[in-house]
Amino acid sequence: MIELGLPDGNLIDELMELTAQSINHLEIQERFNVIKEIGRGKYGKVLLVTHRFKGTPMALKVMPKASTKLQGFLREYCISLHLSCHPCIVGLFGIAFQSKEHYCFAQELVIGRDLFAVIQPKVGVLHCMYVASALEFIHSHGLVHRDIKPENILLLDSHCQQVKLADFGLAQKRGTMIRFITGTLPYMAPELCGMALLDGQKEATAPPLSVEPSLDTWAFGVVIFCILTGYFPWDRCMDSDDFYQEFADWWRMEQRSYAEQDIPPLWKKFTPERTGLSDPSLLALQIVSARRVQEARDFYREINSKYSVILLVRKKHSCLIILYFSWYFFFITL
Repeated sequence: MIELGLPDGNLIDELMELTAQSINHLEIQERFNVIKEIGRGKYGKVLLVTHRFKGTPMALKVMPKASTKLQGFLREYCISLHLSCHPCIVGLFGIAFQSKEHYCFAQELVIGRDLFAVIQPKVGVLHCMYVASALEFIHSHGLVHRDIKPENILLLDSHCQQVKLADFGLAQKRGTMIRFITGTLPYMAPELCGMALLDGQKEATAPPLSVEPSLDTWAFGVVIFCILTGYFPWDRCMDSDDFYQEFADWWRMEQRSYAEQDIPPLWKKFTPERTGLSDPSLLALQIVSARRVQEARDFYREINSKYSVILLVRKKHSCLIILYFSWYFFFITL
């Protein structure tokens, strides 16, 4: 029996145990009419289906047993189910089963495109408010998404007014220790990239890394950069990447003069105004005090200035990103 009041991490463990004991064995065609395939990735595929008896359209995530561990499937399903009550997170139907060759679960059908498909410079900043809300909710439950990227931010309508965060395949409880990198390189935080060599092999001396909300925060910052510019700030956060090295050198300067010639080319468009940000302690790659995403959203609602700033602060590990632009104020800290 699941006890009320359990910490979220323990609750996920309880849900996984209960699901493992009760998961049904059936073939997809027994309960669903398959319409077409609507997605495919390393995990497997997503099918557009309708329930045979209720007629409900659903998205059925199908993962091959040959490449999917039962624990991984249970973790993704239970975390997704636990968080699916949030309006900016893809919903689940509470349907999970296994066939002879696959693990499957049914989720809300999102007819639309992902954010990556519609990224244009300066378009879509307001969608970040929805993602910030989802991240706040996830982190408040002691969980970390670990794969924040435009492809996992789904747009529900043609006017892009509804946004859903999807794909919890890499999600973990906060504090979980990991030794291998997973995710998409341009969005991965420096401490994650530092765990791997350029060829993707783990360094023998690399210590395990604690999964923290700061990993999502960094990835979220890169997403915002992509939304504003239409391109990546770097390929990976390593000294061997010239664009990242330029960024890191820029922010490690002890004395900031804000001379235009010191700013890396990719970042020059973000620096027309810097009022109120002259304190060097705000402009360093260092650990700083952190606020919650909720404070950022509340602050956002109160600000309406022509020239403004994105301030992204990560509580764990050294990182601070400040982006300047002339349309919105977005203050995000975790």
